[in-house]
Amino acid sequence: MSPPVFPVRAFDARRGLRALGTFGAVGLGLSGVGVATGLGIPCPWRQLTGTLCPLCGGTHVGMALLQGDLAGAWAANQLVVGGLVVLVLLGLLWTIEALGGPAVRPPRSLRGRPGLWWVVIGAVAVVFAVVRNLVPLG
Repeated sequence: MSPPVFPVRAFDARRGLRALGTFGAVGLGLSGVGVATGLGIPCPWRQLTGTLCPLCGGTHVGMALLQGDLAGAWAANQLVVGGLVVLVLLGLLWTIEALGGPAVRPPRSLRGRPGLWWVVIGAVAVVFAVVRNLVPLG
């Protein structure tokens, strides 16, 4: 029996910007609550294992960025900071496209293979988590 085939929707920059805006609004809200109250989201992985997951420190990154502390954000979690840089760049490219500019796409060999992207992101996250638990970064 062959695996199910899911149709791949053509990318729409406006839809991407809406998703990115939602993600940003939630992150801004959580970071704002953290700055105002000092409360963050506890990490279940850290509570169970005592080790840092790839996203541990993400709330601290947002709190530091809201206060203009780039060094503090970097010290909290380099992977999250790098991910935010990528998301900002994607947001700029998608805004240009939504306003009628050119569409920037990955090479043809990587398009239509979202599973590959998730595998790469997952592998980077796992390597980051292992390294940050063995060797303090920052």
